[in-house]
Amino acid sequence: MSDGDTIDDHAPTRTFWFHTAAVSHAGTVRSVNEDACLDRSDVGLWAVADGMGGHEAGDYASRMVMAALNRCIDPTMGAPTGREIRAALDGCNAALLDHAGRLGSAVVGSTAVVLTITGRRFSCAWAGDSRLYRARGGAFVQVTRDHSYVQQLIDSGVLDPSEAEGHAKSNVITRAVGATDALVLDTVEGDVNHGDLFLLCSDGLTKTLADLDISGALDTMGHSADGVAETAGRLLDAALARGARDNVTLVLVLCEAVAGPLRTPPPAGDPQDGDPQDGDPTLTS
Repeated sequence: MSDGDTIDDHAPTRTFWFHTAAVSHAGTVRSVNEDACLDRSDVGLWAVADGMGGHEAGDYASRMVMAALNRCIDPTMGAPTGREIRAALDGCNAALLDHAGRLGSAVVGSTAVVLTITGRRFSCAWAGDSRLYRARGGAFVQVTRDHSYVQQLIDSGVLDPSEAEGHAKSNVITRAVGATDALVLDTVEGDVNHGDLFLLCSDGLTKTLADLDISGALDTMGHSADGVAETAGRLLDAALARGARDNVTLVLVLCEAVAGPLRTPPPAGDPQDGDPQDGDPTLTS
């Protein structure tokens, strides 16, 4: 776990303090953790990646995604721009394709979900089924939408959302870093309010715990650094207690206004990404 309250006197003027915690575990079945996460509260950037391709491929891919994001950060400038994040992930995409070619592997890839907060705005870019949620005023909203075969079935009306959990192809994703020559990312942005809580996570959490279970844990969280860390640990423990068969990774980010509550109005609707594109490849995570 990590606490993101450390202040850098040389960083740009802050609008929020960030209380954060990050945890990652191999789960109850797998011996290798192919997930990775990044907590750069000093600049306002957080990320989760879920690698694929097996031992010495999936874990390599997720670490490469985190390293690429870390390299694009200039601590004196705050969070990198969307263009800088895109360039970092494009470079990582090319490197993973090259690595897969040298290994003779079909794919060495990774999901990625990246959150940045600058001033009173957040931005998120993602590929795959690692998710971003936001808890605000008792509402728990999935900000991203999965790039997955099952989500495409739901969007087309073929599958009811209630049937997604046990679907035979629930592990098939349609986008990832390292999957194709041209990386396809979706992005969403919106306002940040005092007290907003963001959750980034791999599908090892969301396929083990229902959204209702996750939101219930967040509802009882104390709004402090200790409360954030305790809640992250509780969510991980709950997933392991339910036999998490996949790696489980989550990052919690609680936003506390520097100078009193910010009264920015909520968005007109829930944040949504673009529609899945036809012809996306199918991958398994």
